[in-house]
Amino acid sequence: MSACGFICPRPTSNVHVLFATPMTFLTELHEAFKEFDYDQDGYLNYKDVAECMRTMGYMPTEMELLEIVQQIKMRMGGLMDFEDFTELMGPRMMGETADMLGLKELQSAFVQFDVDGDGIINQDELKEAMKTLLGEKLKKGELEEILKELDINADGSIDFEEFVMMLSIR
Repeated sequence: MSACGFICPRPTSNVHVLFATPMTFLTELHEAFKEFDYDQDGYLNYKDVAECMRTMGYMPTEMELLEIVQQIKMRMGGLMDFEDFTELMGPRMMGETADMLGLKELQSAFVQFDVDGDGIINQDELKEAMKTLLGEKLKKGELEEILKELDINADGSIDFEEFVMMLSIR
């Protein structure tokens, strides 16, 4: 698993990106999922979900585990596929990151990127932030690649949730 704080080197260039990508996050989730999918049928048994969560660095409370197990047993027949696992872990990892960094700090960092204050970071704002905050002048292709990796919902911009997600990668 990658260990990434706020600055991660991009393997394909000398440009340093201020954040890790959601694709890296999904890759890490998938690796953890595969590790605990013992029979490799594409499903986790409810008994293995807690250990898998802990492997990802998320420490659920006993009450939270009871609720999760109950939900998996009732709604999913005791098994969880990767899509369900992603839905379970994504918000929790984002929430944990928000708790660790503090919501106020995250919002403050987001505002640094969101120059026009419309609640999203567009390509021009990302380009300016990379130049101003990191001193990196990106070529158009590099900028588009970064935006594509971070833009989970493919709307052409980065919203606050996607911003928090990119900081959630460990």
